[in-house]
Amino acid sequence: MFTEKIFAVAHYADQFVLFVLVLMSVISIAMIFERFMTLKKVASESERVRARIRVALQSGSVSDFEDIAKDPTSIEGRAAGQALKHLRQNGEPGFTEVFNTFILTEKPDLEKFLPVLATIASNAPFIGLFGTVLGIMKAFNDLAQAAGGADQTVIMSGISTALVATAAGLFVAIPAGMFFNYFTRKVRTIITSVESVKELGIAYTKKTK
Repeated sequence: MFTEKIFAVAHYADQFVLFVLVLMSVISIAMIFERFMTLKKVASESERVRARIRVALQSGSVSDFEDIAKDPTSIEGRAAGQALKHLRQNGEPGFTEVFNTFILTEKPDLEKFLPVLATIASNAPFIGLFGTVLGIMKAFNDLAQAAGGADQTVIMSGISTALVATAAGLFVAIPAGMFFNYFTRKVRTIITSVESVKELGIAYTKKTK
């Protein structure tokens, strides 16, 4: 009797699994688009600041740190601005800690939605496989209950339909995984850029002693 209930659930659950995968796909696409647009803007500003840092290092002009601190449009500029304000009000002690605290507060915003993308990428294939198993169970059960004249086309059609769930799971997981890795690298590059501004700031504090 318990087995019959499982087969009864399988007749409907495989379609529910496909619905879940479609929903996950829509959510994934929305998050990918949002992160792509947001990080593209932040990364563009970071590249511009990194170019200024390279020029400052080549010319030995650590005082360019002050110019970077006046740039509120970049994440590096905001970090430098807070650190410079602290330096002028409280002196050198705590200067690097201001940078570190800024990174800790900004990093969650940069990584927004990334844990969800990682979850979708790692679990969508298993959800698809679950839907396939349910579909195959349904196909074999239908074959067992079919009339004696039923041929192999009954089970073949059911299995081919069931495999759609596995394909759908991979279709959802692969883009989510690819963009998760892409966005993770973007965030890491931005954080590294802020760290480079911090090092320039440390050199600036030593020069202004």
